[in-house]
Amino acid sequence: MELKMEEQEESARVGSESRKRERLIDVLTPYILCIIANFFFAGLIIVVKVSLEKGFSQYVLVPYGQAFGALTTGVLALLYERDNHSKISIPILRNIFFLGLLGAVLATTLYYAGLEYTSSTFTAVTGNLLPSITFLLAILCRMEKLDISQRGAQAKIVGTVVAFAGATLMTLYKGIVVVSLLHTQHSHQTFTSKASLDKNWLKGSFMLVISNLSYSAFYILQTKTVKEYPSPLALTALTCLSGTLLSTIMAAIFDHKLSSWRLSWNITLLAPIYSYLGRYVDHSWFVHDSMGKRK
Repeated sequence: MELKMEEQEESARVGSESRKRERLIDVLTPYILCIIANFFFAGLIIVVKVSLEKGFSQYVLVPYGQAFGALTTGVLALLYERDNHSKISIPILRNIFFLGLLGAVLATTLYYAGLEYTSSTFTAVTGNLLPSITFLLAILCRMEKLDISQRGAQAKIVGTVVAFAGATLMTLYKGIVVVSLLHTQHSHQTFTSKASLDKNWLKGSFMLVISNLSYSAFYILQTKTVKEYPSPLALTALTCLSGTLLSTIMAAIFDHKLSSWRLSWNITLLAPIYSYLGRYVDHSWFVHDSMGKRK
C-alpha cells in the first residue's frame, strides 16, 4: 500500500514538473523567436543592400521572395493543416488581397527602396518604429485598450515617444564632419553632392516610414483575418501568393528589362530566399501564437 502511494506521489511530482516545463517553454518561446528574428533581420538588411548595390532590381526581388514564400508555406500547410476545414469566404479573399497589397507591394517594396537611398544601419534603426506604429493603429482600431493608470500602458507610451524621437533625430541630424579630405576647388561639386545625398536620405527616410506604416496595417489586418480563417500556414501561403501576383504586375510596370529577372549563383540568388526567410522567422511568433490559441 505504501509503495503504491509513493509511486502515485512520484508520478504526480513528475507530472507537475512536466507541466511547469511546458509552461516555461510557452513563456520563453516568443522571446527566443524575437531574438532569432533580429539576427535574421540583421543579415537580411545586409544581403538585400549588397544585392541592390550589385544592380539587382528592387521590383524583381519582391515577387521572387513572395513566390518562394508561397511555395514553402504551401507545402507546410499541406503537411500540417491538411485536416483544416475552414472555408474561404469573399471577405477573407478581400483581406488576402489587401494583405498582399500592404505586405508585398507597399511595405516590402518601399522598404527596399528606402534601404537603397539610405544605409543598412539607418534602416535597422527605423525598424524600431514598427511596434510603436502598430500600437497606435491597434488603439485606433480598438484592438488595444489603453489604461494610463497601468504600468504596462505607461511603458508603451514612453517607448512610442522615444522611438519616434530617435527616428526623427536619425533622419534630420547626421552629425558633423570630423575629417575632411576635400580641396577648395572641389567645394562646388562637394556642395552639390551633399545636397543630392541629403535629398536622397530624406526621400529614403520617408519611404521607410511609409513602409513601417504599411507593415503595421498588415499586422493589424493579419490578426483580424486569422480569427476568421484559423489556418495560419494556409493564410500565409495565400498571402504570399497574392503578394506574388501583385508585385509581379508592379515589376512589369516599373521594370521592363527581361535581364532583371535573371538569377545567378551569387548574391542575386541568395537575396530572394533570405528575404522571405527573414520575414518568415518574424511571422513565426504570429503562427505559434495563433496555433496555440487553437489548442
